[in-house]
Amino acid sequence: MCGITGWVDHNRDLSSERAVIEAMTRTMSCRGPDADGTWATPHALLGHRRLAVIDIDGGTQPMIAATPDGPVVITYSGEVYNYRELRAELERAGFSFRTGSDTEVVLTAYLAWGDRLAERLNGMFAFAVWDQRDERLLLVRDRLGVKPLYYQSIGPSLLFGSEPKAIHAHPYADRVVGLDGLREAFSWVRTPGHAVWAGLREVLPGTVVIFNRAGTQVRRYWSLTAAEHADDRDRSVAAIRELLEDIVDRQLVTDVPRCALLSGGLDSSLITALAQRRLAGRERLNTFAVDFVGHRDLFTPDPFRDQPDAPFAELVAGHAGTAHHNVALDPKSIADPDVRRAVVRAKDLPVGFGDADNSLYLLFRAVRERSTVALSGESADEVFGGYRWMHDSVAQRADVFPWVDHTHVTSPYTGLDVFDPGLREALDLTPYIAARYAEAVAEAPVLAGEDPFEARMRLVSYLHLTRYLRILLDRKDRLSMAVGLEVRVPFCDHRLVEYAFNTPWALKTFDGREKSLLRAAGAGLLPEPTLARRKAPYPSTRDPQYLVELQSQVRDLLAAGHPAADLADRDRLRALANAEPAAVNSADRTGVERWLDLAAWIDECRPVLRLS
Repeated sequence: MCGITGWVDHNRDLSSERAVIEAMTRTMSCRGPDADGTWATPHALLGHRRLAVIDIDGGTQPMIAATPDGPVVITYSGEVYNYRELRAELERAGFSFRTGSDTEVVLTAYLAWGDRLAERLNGMFAFAVWDQRDERLLLVRDRLGVKPLYYQSIGPSLLFGSEPKAIHAHPYADRVVGLDGLREAFSWVRTPGHAVWAGLREVLPGTVVIFNRAGTQVRRYWSLTAAEHADDRDRSVAAIRELLEDIVDRQLVTDVPRCALLSGGLDSSLITALAQRRLAGRERLNTFAVDFVGHRDLFTPDPFRDQPDAPFAELVAGHAGTAHHNVALDPKSIADPDVRRAVVRAKDLPVGFGDADNSLYLLFRAVRERSTVALSGESADEVFGGYRWMHDSVAQRADVFPWVDHTHVTSPYTGLDVFDPGLREALDLTPYIAARYAEAVAEAPVLAGEDPFEARMRLVSYLHLTRYLRILLDRKDRLSMAVGLEVRVPFCDHRLVEYAFNTPWALKTFDGREKSLLRAAGAGLLPEPTLARRKAPYPSTRDPQYLVELQSQVRDLLAAGHPAADLADRDRLRALANAEPAAVNSADRTGVERWLDLAAWIDECRPVLRLS
């Protein structure tokens, strides 16, 4: 995994601008702590930061392929899991290789197939190819958007980078955020292509962007499509099991230490069990789970979680035979302002998931001490219908994103009353969310003649896969890469996503529960309590000392006259900061976290806010 960036301008000589591309590249040192490199030609500058995972010695970038008509150069981030098959195919076609890296396979695939190489790749990736032969830039992003990639046109120049901060390091780029940018950040809806920062665009998942002297062209090479599902229950379960076995087998390939993130839920447990079985006799897989000091004593059931995670993670680790590590965090560490700043700096966003973001960052930091690559169970809920609100009859039929009004975990309205009433009025989130919902519904694929309820649940699945999943994937990428950890997401393999998307909801829930097909596919691999466990979200600390730490930070920032105070309802925020912790409910705690995130974002990302 790596960080990429670049600057292309067909109208000027960039040869003397090395310092600029070096500055852009430095912003992503955390994404690639092992090596860096830049490449220059009169009309293109490319930068790369490397996290060495495959072919440690041979995968240096930017990587150059010499041709009789000029060099072709790639700066590449990600992993292509079918690179060995592609390499064999390319060798049969007469191409030769100098390294064992997947980067060289992708570069050679471009020489063979041009921009149509994207359709042949299986993996998570974002890369840029500069083709000197016709002076064109190619930007390519994976199908589900696991790896980020942004670009901005400024006059005749095109800038790109794995993260906005790389583009913002360019002297031409402004750090402007308007009302629509804040709406996007606060609404818990990831609008495809939107980047929060004015002028920036996100390369859409499954898309190729071509920039040449004629301008910019965009080609979509993959999207979800609706099709009849012909397999019965037994064949569907078998197909999912076969796909998962192949996916995990491919995603275990690495030349550095690997591990699995194990919460004890169905998704991560199944990935762990498949991985350890594949490694049996050769390697005892390290597994990691986040926990909180005293959590078992403080835990009380709520509508989203019946039991703590740790006992289930330990059960699965013992059953599978992994070397398990419980990363127990104390409230002071989770509330640490330096941790919050690191999280906000990594995400480039003014709001997040509160303590869940901070604890995830700390988990990744602990994992990185032992491993460089981790397998994750992320996205199984979107693929197989795991969220509880997906099974709520009101949420299923509501003309709004199902997660917006039917959970207190991610609702954009939770805790919003700590902000200035004028800002809340200007944001006017409800019509913004409604407009984004209407856009999503209009683009969703439809299967002719489908039962109305099945059609509705196909739409619900589409909304999650194209909007909600993007929030979670971006979060996981940014927080893991902030500590130089590569997190792989087997459930995002496009073959599995396509198959599950077209599986009827009645089959996805054939036993009256969430993720019925996935549970059936895990039969024989997992202990019964794990197979029977209900969906539980990522854990949140219950320790009241965490809120006490937040309250102290709010009081300090208000007393110092922090600029974020101008965006707050000072009386409301001050009252929460001085309240007895027991009198502050979960929604108010979320509001405090949101305001502290906003303050950290102002400090770390230095936005120019244009709110009128």
